[in-house]
Amino acid sequence: MGLKKLDDALTLANYAGLDLVLMNVGATPAVAKIMDYNKYKYEKQKKQKEAQKKQRETNKELKEYRLSVTIDVHDFDTRSRNAKEYLEKGHKVKGIVRFKGRQMAHTDLGRDVLIRFADALSDSADVETSPKLEGKNMYIILAPKKDN
Repeated sequence: MGLKKLDDALTLANYAGLDLVLMNVGATPAVAKIMDYNKYKYEKQKKQKEAQKKQRETNKELKEYRLSVTIDVHDFDTRSRNAKEYLEKGHKVKGIVRFKGRQMAHTDLGRDVLIRFADALSDSADVETSPKLEGKNMYIILAPKKDN
């Protein structure tokens, strides 16, 4: 609307039933808008929530599931079921087998457990990192399947 005196701008805002909102204090002359301030605050808050939601989607987590060479069938099924739910949320899963004592001589058994874990989750996950041995731990990383 161009340059207006403060009194004129307040009168215009009052006639329109809106608020006179100072947008830029440091500018010369100061910049103000005639708008519904509550609606402006609501829209700004809505955009901020949407930005936080998108940020959360990009920061996916990595959940670890500890398995053992001698894991029982029921324990294995429970862990794979929980991992499947986590994968469906879009997060990654890391399966870990820790070898104790003489189990280090039979790392192939731990590899079999991790491969069985990946096969149990094959309908909802892809293998991102095949089984790797680091010290006394062997791990596999599974990522959720991408819908193409």
